[in-house]
Amino acid sequence: MTKLYQRLMTAAEIDEYFRILAAARPEPETELAYGNGYQLLVAVVLSAQATDVGVNKATKRLFEAVHTPQQMLDLGEDGLKQHIRTIGLFNAKAKNVIALSRRLVDEFGGEVPHSRDVLETLPGVGRKTANVVVNVLFGEETCAVDTHVFRLANRTGLAPGKTVLAVENGIMKRVKAPWRRHAHHWLILHGRYVCTARSPKCLDCPVAHLCQFKAKQVLVK
Repeated sequence: MTKLYQRLMTAAEIDEYFRILAAARPEPETELAYGNGYQLLVAVVLSAQATDVGVNKATKRLFEAVHTPQQMLDLGEDGLKQHIRTIGLFNAKAKNVIALSRRLVDEFGGEVPHSRDVLETLPGVGRKTANVVVNVLFGEETCAVDTHVFRLANRTGLAPGKTVLAVENGIMKRVKAPWRRHAHHWLILHGRYVCTARSPKCLDCPVAHLCQFKAKQVLVK
C-alpha cells in the first residue's frame, strides 16, 4: 500500500482538525433516510456498495408502508425486491433483510438489539453496519469505516492502516473526546464533498493546513 501522507498528524492537529469540522456541522447525521431504528438498520444493510442517494430513492415508498420487521415479513422477499431492484446486489440484500427481520421478530420482540456483537450475527450485518446502528441509535462511540473514512485516514495521516479494522482501531485510539462519537460522520461528509477520491478540493478545504497528504494542492506556510 503506497504511503499517501508525509507524517502522522499530531494529537494537537487531530484535535484542531475535528474542532474545525465540528464548527461547520455541530450535529452531523447520516444522509440515509429513516423513520425508526428498524428502518435505519435496513437502510444501512441496503447501502453496502450503493450510494445513500440511491438507497433513499429505493426506500422512499418502501418505508411509507414498512415500519416494523413483521410488516417486512408480510411484504415478503418478492415484494421487497420490487422496491429495491435499482440497488446493486438487490437479490442478496432482499434475502438478508427478510432473514434478519425474521430473527428480530422471533428472538428480539421486533426490536433492534443494542449490542454490536449481537447485531453482527444478523444476516447481512457486518461490523460497519453494526457500528452505524449502535452509534446513531444508541449514541455509542463507534467508528464505521467506509471508503471515505478509509481514504481520509490514510491520506491525511490521521490514522493510517492497511485494513478497515486497523483504521477503525486507529481512529478510536487517536481521536479523543468530545470528537470520537461523531468522528466517522464528519469524515464521511468531508470525504464525500471536499476530500473526494479523484479530485480533492484542497484549495477549498478548511483543514488543509493540518492535513499531511503528500499531493496536497495547496501551499501551507
